[in-house]
Amino acid sequence: MKLQSAVIASILFAAVPVFSAVASPASSSAKAGIDWQKDNNVDAAFARAKAGNKPLFLYWGAAWCPPCNQVKATIFNRQDFIERSRHFVPVYLDGDSPSAQKLGARFKVRGYPTMILFKPDGTEITRLPGEVDSERYLQVLTLAMNTTNSVQDILKSALAGGKNLKAEEWSLLADYSWDDPEQKLVDVKDVAATLLRLSDLAPTGHDATRIYLKALVAIANVKPGQTAPAFDKAVAADKLQKALADQAVARDNMDLFTNYPADLTELTTTAKSDARAKLMAAFNSALLKLADDSSLSKTDRLTAVDGLVALARQENPKGTLDANLLKDVKTRVAQIDQATTDAYERQSVISTAAHALSNAGLLDDSDALLKAELKRSHSPYYFMLSLASNAKKRGDKTAAVNWYEQAYKAAKGPATRLQWGSTYVSGLIELAPQEEGRIEKATQSVLAEIGGTENAFYERNRASLERMGKKLNEWNKDGKHKVALQKVRTQLDGICNKLPANDPQKAACQGVLTEAKS
Repeated sequence: MKLQSAVIASILFAAVPVFSAVASPASSSAKAGIDWQKDNNVDAAFARAKAGNKPLFLYWGAAWCPPCNQVKATIFNRQDFIERSRHFVPVYLDGDSPSAQKLGARFKVRGYPTMILFKPDGTEITRLPGEVDSERYLQVLTLAMNTTNSVQDILKSALAGGKNLKAEEWSLLADYSWDDPEQKLVDVKDVAATLLRLSDLAPTGHDATRIYLKALVAIANVKPGQTAPAFDKAVAADKLQKALADQAVARDNMDLFTNYPADLTELTTTAKSDARAKLMAAFNSALLKLADDSSLSKTDRLTAVDGLVALARQENPKGTLDANLLKDVKTRVAQIDQATTDAYERQSVISTAAHALSNAGLLDDSDALLKAELKRSHSPYYFMLSLASNAKKRGDKTAAVNWYEQAYKAAKGPATRLQWGSTYVSGLIELAPQEEGRIEKATQSVLAEIGGTENAFYERNRASLERMGKKLNEWNKDGKHKVALQKVRTQLDGICNKLPANDPQKAACQGVLTEAKS
């Protein structure tokens, strides 16, 4: 069972991590902010952690990333988090900084943000969730800093029966970042079955409920070709009903309920059934309360609004939604937009708001919000991709491609530029495949940047380039663009040939345009 909030609060503000005997800093020191190490010398940071017998906290993010900006606005600026940071070595890895993508491959971090807590000896303790509210995040961090076991060890004990596990250890399992595709606890294909088994083994309480809900989310998102574990749909629907009806439980699991209402409803009920109608009503009621909950961040409240839209879309995929819902969405977006002044928070709020408006079919309102933000945002190129998506929804292929191009031209940072460039090429191929010259020019531009980028074939870079390569091969499947593609291959070969034979990047480079075997 989860610790009572009063107990957690006492741990958060009073406990000294087992790794460190350093006393709490004076208030004047605490106000100085987090002493991030940003030089990418991670080995030196681990040496410091070991010498000081402190855990190491690794943050992996990017300037444009909305969830990263949400973390900065709601967690990293909290005084209690700043004070807690005195007891660990904080390392900030920006995905666009030198060697960051290579370090990303080393630590198995790809999605932004990823936050990992390590023991002083470098053993990974846990991957912290990025979607929960700040209070819960601090609770998880505190428990992780005070545990003597890694989540890997806790999982082994839990699957063996978990008789000797403490309540805090079940909490760490419940709040582990299971949706991280790079997590190392179990194979991705086994996540759903593992969570389902853990939910049966966990002591009755909030942790068992949260683990079960995460199991349902994992089942709902099983990839094609993978087998989902068997579960009782009627039982699942009943458990969802009870969790949604309990305001404390719904608040405790708001990240799951706001992000996956349609997925969970689709998974556990049949279309047009009484069970579907009953569950949708429960979701709508819970989501409205979450949208009104001022203790949640503005982004979380807007995510609840987007959840309401997703539920409505489930019954009405392409038509116009209820006028009252549309009015409510517009009103809530306008209120939160006006109330949000922090630059970090706006990057997250506007992204979520624009997405909700777009899903509701309010494309003009979404565009207006995004275009206004281009002048204010520190990373406007992110919102240009959303404008491209809106144009694509309208069927305006020309506008969509032009927004993809503008986003690429405006993008900053080597990893971001490669990602945005490959997105532009992919967008061109999808929406304007006849524009061979433009596709060739765009691809050559991306490859030219690769040639000047250190460690260009690691982690997010590699994944983006492989997706682009796959699109290019599909574009030329009938051989009509053979000459253009050969020019691109020749350019890429020149880059690959410059890499040393023993460089692991060489194989990745050569694989970018390798045609799939039939």
